Amino acid sequence: MPRSALDNEEANQAQMEAVRGAGAGALKFGAASALLGGLGYAMSPIYRGLTIQFKVYIQMSSMILGGMIEADSRMRRYEQNMRIQRMRARDRAMWKDLMVEEDDDELPSTGTSASKK
Repeated sequence: MPRSALDNEEANQAQMEAVRGAGAGALKFGAASALLGGLGYAMSPIYRGLTIQFKVYIQMSSMILGGMIEADSRMRRYEQNMRIQRMRARDRAMWKDLMVEEDDDELPSTGTSASKK
């Protein structure tokens, strides 16, 4: 029995999905930011004049933003998949109950049904 709402398997899976999303988003946005930083360094005297601390801040900010965006996106997809799985399980259980009730109605009675001649 879980001690809290965050102590069950589904919550752990959701947390891992968010972590994977944050890592992937940080990687994507970090690569794009590095590419744009290189482009800015090559073409812009303004960007070249920025301090290294500010350039690192810009890089880190883009990686954090990308991580948040991708983690949120993955969490929304995960929640939608969980809703669909729960709905399918509920429907399966309902149909199973209906099929069992139909089978019970069609069973022959327990009395003898031998015909007498």
